[in-house]
Amino acid sequence: MVRMVGTYDHQGARAHPDPIRLLAVREAPLSVDEVFAAVGDDAAGGTALFVGTVRDHDGGAGVTALGYSAHPTAEAELRRVAEKVAADFPVRAMAAVHRVGDLVVGDLAVVVAVSCPHRAEAFAACRRLIDDLKREVPIWKHQSFTDGTEEWVGA
Repeated sequence: MVRMVGTYDHQGARAHPDPIRLLAVREAPLSVDEVFAAVGDDAAGGTALFVGTVRDHDGGAGVTALGYSAHPTAEAELRRVAEKVAADFPVRAMAAVHRVGDLVVGDLAVVVAVSCPHRAEAFAACRRLIDDLKREVPIWKHQSFTDGTEEWVGA
């Protein structure tokens, strides 16, 4: 039996050589539509999308300001994380974009999406992608609170 590795269409032909369609760490506002469009694939029966937004509190304290900083290797690490997820799941297409700079409550901080042949795979791959991104990609959050204290998260 021949085991095909990579992304193939339903006739067994190589579909897209790289299921990772969009990866970025950027200062510009993020677009859910851009990320969703990037993972469109006719062979995908399920697409899972996660949107992380800036909230007005954390750990019971009010948040007045928030900024994200990234190490120069952040995009390369994001690609490494995405490649691991694509290797472990039948990913048809994947995208992840994280914001850096100063954000306000309600801004989109991160948008990730994964399309797979079935919904369970899409949910699992998307969950793994966001969890691994938050754990392994060198992006740090600086929060200022209403009581005047500050906190770095992920540093």
